[in-house]
Amino acid sequence: MNARIDITQVGIVGAGPAGLMLSHLLAKAGIDNIVVEKRDRETIANTHRAGILEHGSVRLLTDTDIDGRVLTAGHRHEGIDLRFAGESHRIDFADLIGESVWLYPQNEVFIDLAAARERDGGDVRYSVLDTEVLDQTTDTPKIRFIDVDGAAVEIHCDILVGADGSQSVCRQSIPQHARTDNFVEYPFAWFGILTEAPPSAPELIYANSEHGFALISQRSGTVQRMYFQCDPGTDASVWNEDQIWEELQKRVDGPDGFQLKRGPVFEQMVLPFRSYVCEPMRYGNLFLVGDAGHTVPPTGAKGLNLALADVRVLFEAIDSFYTSESHDLLDGYSATALRRVWRAQNFSYWMTNMLHTDADANPFERKRTLGELVSVTSSRYGRQYLAESYTGWPHH
Repeated sequence: MNARIDITQVGIVGAGPAGLMLSHLLAKAGIDNIVVEKRDRETIANTHRAGILEHGSVRLLTDTDIDGRVLTAGHRHEGIDLRFAGESHRIDFADLIGESVWLYPQNEVFIDLAAARERDGGDVRYSVLDTEVLDQTTDTPKIRFIDVDGAAVEIHCDILVGADGSQSVCRQSIPQHARTDNFVEYPFAWFGILTEAPPSAPELIYANSEHGFALISQRSGTVQRMYFQCDPGTDASVWNEDQIWEELQKRVDGPDGFQLKRGPVFEQMVLPFRSYVCEPMRYGNLFLVGDAGHTVPPTGAKGLNLALADVRVLFEAIDSFYTSESHDLLDGYSATALRRVWRAQNFSYWMTNMLHTDADANPFERKRTLGELVSVTSSRYGRQYLAESYTGWPHH
């Protein structure tokens, strides 16, 4: 089958928030781009994922002419609670560093970005099949795929971007000898639920207990998301609602009598944990952003924020290339992005291990963890470190 050839400046694989944000920024700078995505738009819009946005991510959305629903439909949080030994300890972001985060689900970020690309006439092609990338180390990298109408298409571009998630075909196209896969598996997973109930608390609660970790989060005034630590082999389908609520409640129990507000559970799943970084995040004229280049456990709320940080760095590099014909920022992209990635990996790893309970932990290890939590919450400097890392570092 002879493929139709389309020519553009930047070809982007993946129409999640990272791919669409990059497409949006490039278009505003007058840089032509095409985005291809294997999923349909409705599926992405209805894939519910948590979303804590750093202040820098919110500003990226609001300052670049994306519809400002994050400010009207999102919820500003000025702190979190670390709960251990049955007591809550608030980390007050506003007091400690003068910043905050926003609770705004990732699929809502996608909806806003997809609407902006449609409004501005962006070329985003959903529901494509058999995507492959080739000629990454040449001056004309290519994307091949079958479009929604069954036609074979080949996109020729100057710069190719892999924004296609943790199962990235772009990353997999990089020869093994040209990349290093850094990763660690965690010995636990999260049992997650969505429930029709009012919020149990105004902000997120991260609970450490002898029974394991729990996260009490929110989605809206009527729908809440909660998680508890479980074995990776857990079958979510065999748990009934009474068992789920009993497990969640015992992990937040304390002398203050805190009680979760319950409601019908309409979604339950098990999320395995893995940290991963691909080094470098570039191969020839192929550049990776977001989950295509790295994943973090959700404990530190860094996944979507790291993806948007990658996009900002890569956009500035591509813009510099087309305005000044300089390769300097493109050549430095991977090193620049990875500096933030490894800071986020460290923070996520620290939060995850401090808050979770190892089933095989001996009394020394359990008491050492409690000592660490006391050290962090009782020191203004400890609380400031957590607040600064959680709300996001400045963009350089």
